[in-house]
Amino acid sequence: MDFPILKTKVEGLDRKFNLSDPKEREEYFEAKAGPEIKRMKEHLDKGKTFIAYFLGKKNSGKGTYSKLFMEAVGKEKVAHISIGDVVRKINEEILESEEKKQELIKFLEKNYRGYISIDEALKILLSRDTRTLLPTEFILALVKKETMDMGKKSLFIDGFPRGLDQISYSLFFRDLINYREDPDVFVLIDVPEAVIDERIKYRRVCPKCKTPRNLKLFTTQKVDYDGTTKEFHLICDNPECDGARMVAKEGDELGIEPIRERLELDEKLIKRAFSLHGIPKVLLRNSIPENVAKEYVDDYEITPEYVYEWDAIADEVKVSEKPWTIKDDNNETAYSLLAPPVTVSLIKQLVNALDI
Repeated sequence: MDFPILKTKVEGLDRKFNLSDPKEREEYFEAKAGPEIKRMKEHLDKGKTFIAYFLGKKNSGKGTYSKLFMEAVGKEKVAHISIGDVVRKINEEILESEEKKQELIKFLEKNYRGYISIDEALKILLSRDTRTLLPTEFILALVKKETMDMGKKSLFIDGFPRGLDQISYSLFFRDLINYREDPDVFVLIDVPEAVIDERIKYRRVCPKCKTPRNLKLFTTQKVDYDGTTKEFHLICDNPECDGARMVAKEGDELGIEPIRERLELDEKLIKRAFSLHGIPKVLLRNSIPENVAKEYVDDYEITPEYVYEWDAIADEVKVSEKPWTIKDDNNETAYSLLAPPVTVSLIKQLVNALDI
């Protein structure tokens, strides 16, 4: 399975955009994909919708790409549905309210058709046993409930299909939620395991507000140095946290090892979806080989790696940046790309896939 190399470089466009600034990001999207964004907006304004299934390895950025897509084309007519979020939301609602639980049961009695009873499915849902997957039919009923109050919008589905047996279910998904004329698309994401590994290993979280950051890839305004352990620590930017030192989650130091089985299944899912005939595919590539990067992307589109140095004389931490290089899954030296350029590829390919 060969994912094409992303090209976002526009000849004659010399401006450098700050992709962390929402206003500059808007201008960036217009500069890089203006005609396609206009066509997509016109398409959505006519009441036309689509269903796109995101398939990518864990921590591949599915939620981020859909969020940036909505930022670029407008969120009024597009929604992102995370199956995991839907399940967690319903879990919380029925634990907190007996009325909500009875409403759900009445809905399921009319809409659920499966091989285990509603009571058994609810027990699995409430147990939060991650080793026992909810039946596919039950998940589809929950998603149908989620979409009913939403109005007819284009959907990015994140987390379905999640098993090899669910690939065929996705082909009938639009019928199940009454989107009978919607075109559907598989959005397949290629992310090197090295990228996912370092995203996990260097992840840091504020113990107070739970804001996530990454020591290597997403720094904070202030960084502390511990002279005893020789370690650098991110300080939470939230003023309400009073300079709380961000910490690693237990087990993060192991990187992808605890989720390797999940990653292998994700890879099989992507390959199975890729082999399906009759459904358009959008192929997103998170990385780019180092030797062709200058031809295909601008420097500011490459993910920066933050490097720290303790300046004993100035009594402060010096922070510098350099392009983040990794070994891709073919053991080639590559750069990881920031989310906005990957989103540009999503917009352009989706417009073509939908024949807009």
